[in-house]
Amino acid sequence: MHNMIERNNNFKKVFKIFLFIPLIFYYGKRSYIAFDEGFYALQARWILEKDNWIIPLWWDEYVLDRTNGLQILIAKSQEIFGKNLFAAYLPTTIAAILMLLITYKLHEELFDKNYAIISPIILATTYLWFDYSHLATQDLIYACLVTIGIFSLVKIQKNRSNFYILLFGIWIGLAFMMKTFLVVVPLAALSPYLLSKRKILINKLFWLGLIIGFFPYLLWAYSINSYLDKNIIFYLFGKFSFLSKENDSSNPFYYYIWNIPITFIPWSVFSIIGLISNISENNDKNKKFVLTYFPLILVLILSIFSTKTPYYPLQISSILSLNSYIGIKYLFNSKRYKPIFVFITSKLIPLFIISLVFTFFIFFKSVLNLTTKENLFISLGLISFAIAWSFIKDKSNLKEIFITLIIGPYLLTSLVLQSGLFTDRSRELRETMEHLASTDILKNQIIKVDKSNSGSEKAQSKIIRISLLTPNLGYQIERIEEMNPSDLAWSTLSSKELYETDSYQIVYENEILYPWKLIRKN
Repeated sequence: MHNMIERNNNFKKVFKIFLFIPLIFYYGKRSYIAFDEGFYALQARWILEKDNWIIPLWWDEYVLDRTNGLQILIAKSQEIFGKNLFAAYLPTTIAAILMLLITYKLHEELFDKNYAIISPIILATTYLWFDYSHLATQDLIYACLVTIGIFSLVKIQKNRSNFYILLFGIWIGLAFMMKTFLVVVPLAALSPYLLSKRKILINKLFWLGLIIGFFPYLLWAYSINSYLDKNIIFYLFGKFSFLSKENDSSNPFYYYIWNIPITFIPWSVFSIIGLISNISENNDKNKKFVLTYFPLILVLILSIFSTKTPYYPLQISSILSLNSYIGIKYLFNSKRYKPIFVFITSKLIPLFIISLVFTFFIFFKSVLNLTTKENLFISLGLISFAIAWSFIKDKSNLKEIFITLIIGPYLLTSLVLQSGLFTDRSRELRETMEHLASTDILKNQIIKVDKSNSGSEKAQSKIIRISLLTPNLGYQIERIEEMNPSDLAWSTLSSKELYETDSYQIVYENEILYPWKLIRKN
């Protein structure tokens, strides 16, 4: 009997692990977007090609407005596992898995072991987290580190473990290596709690952890400073100063009021209800701080900051997932709101989703130019979502409610991932470059990049992706006159400008690659 129970528990653990595989791992071809993952992937490529692990480069120029923590992770991953896209995305994938695990553990600590799997599944099926868990950027890694910090505080409160005091110090330095001064935001949001628990801050293990966490940054800063006219911290602070002022990413104070609910779809309403119910109920003060005050203070601080982006709230996405769980329980247990909750989720939302599918096929299918596979998988996902939620009944028990609510978003997210829409984001450009690479044009040929007339955002976006798919990428030239006879280069010069002289010929051009064309000097 004991062996049967043990085998059953082991099966449940294995099942929980396999449950996340379709949400995390993609089995088709990948391609980068330009900003920001293409930018970091190119820098990682130059780390390996130039064997320069210290100075972040953009072609042959120093880029000193950020650390190179992510670029080193991508380069090291590709050095170990090969120069492929799977290796480039591996640091993000590992952070995604770890963040789901920490969310699971947070659920156990703040609530209990019952339904602990619900919170990480909610997290994995939110639009924002799902999107950035499949981008080779530092945003999800940073969010994972913040979540580790929150988990450490919860564990310290429960058992004063020396390990978690050490860990709470470590995450701060590692997070600084990822997003520099942005680490101040979660620390400021945690400051009311930390001031009430001052013993943590004067603990020797916390300071030891802080030193360990900052060691990668300090080592990098020491190594790079010999190449600079002033300390790297001044360059990093210059970027922070720029972001704190009016710029292209500046948004109104109320930006996150509408942006977070949209990016946290489909669990936004449940999370908001969870936040509100936490405030009104007489919960444990420490629990209330983690689940309510911390995310609210953090959003307030982000709202004051001039630069506002959709991905800044990633650092509270685990907490919002936990609040979604609370919100669902609250609605289910409410005699007043349960019938409304059941009616909206089982009737209105499925009807809206089915209408959305029909509208897409009638009006937008030809406009969006998706592949047959993408159309099929997305449609199946949306229909599965609608069907699953239509089975929610007033007489359902809490377990049935959770299972039915999760099946729909789970199937939709899994199918969308496997469609390639969130992973093969530059499909047409990838296919064009693969075709070009299969010809003799690029065979063993070094291709330079003409810097002149490449200042537009569209041109920069294209050349980043083109460069990543160019097998033998050369250096950047200021103008095409610097080319030697028989040299190849990517250029944005018009056909008219090139044909004004007999010195150059267009080797390859394609509307997908526009405004770039491959030219050769005669």
